Amino acid sequence: MREAPPGLQLRGDFHHAGQPLFRDISLGIEAGKWTCLVGPSGVGKSTLLRLIADLDTGGEFSGTVTAGDERPVVPRVAYMAQTDLLAPWLDVYENVVLGVRLRGEAPDRTRAERLIARVGLEPHRHKRPASLSGGMRQRAALARMLMEDRPVALLDEPFAALDARTRSEMQELAHETLRGRTVVLVTHDPAEAVRLADHIIIVSAAGLSRYEGLAGDAIRAAEATETLAMQSGLLRILRELPQ
Repeated sequence: MREAPPGLQLRGDFHHAGQPLFRDISLGIEAGKWTCLVGPSGVGKSTLLRLIADLDTGGEFSGTVTAGDERPVVPRVAYMAQTDLLAPWLDVYENVVLGVRLRGEAPDRTRAERLIARVGLEPHRHKRPASLSGGMRQRAALARMLMEDRPVALLDEPFAALDARTRSEMQELAHETLRGRTVVLVTHDPAEAVRLADHIIIVSAAGLSRYEGLAGDAIRAAEATETLAMQSGLLRILRELPQ
């Protein structure tokens, strides 16, 4: 039986190199939904993910990250970085099950093989990362994150290295596999945010704001008139943000 996903709340201040990046920030993430963080580069979207996952940020955080059920957050998090972070000495299969092995558990071979096939890497399952393209490595990293099967998934530009067709397919795979989980996705792509999100939070130098233009249920058809209208509305807001 799957564990119920928690809602998340991040509050506090963050300084980097002595300069404030966030002051008195309050980020709420709804349980069991996809929340997308969008905004200009350098405003701290990836930092917010790393703070939730309790990873090194190179700065100083004064605040709290809590779950709505008051249980620890970090043990329930699966994290996918912008770079694939694959172990170069392991093949695709062993990279996908690496987290399981590090915890001293026996991997579910059937699940691992199914995920490898779903990301299109079954013919390459015994290849090491140096033999794979950038997009293939990113797909292997996605399979590894999905293999973790955690209640919370933090995704930092997970589809950025993929061509348009593969990106669409991997979005659909991630949305299907993570259905009912608490997901936070960082993306620079308004079309991706609008297609996948239940909620969109705009991160800027002025702080956080919610995009209120979403309608209908994710995952939305990329070519639908309504989706394109939502994308246009979000893009208009992003273009007006201070750089």
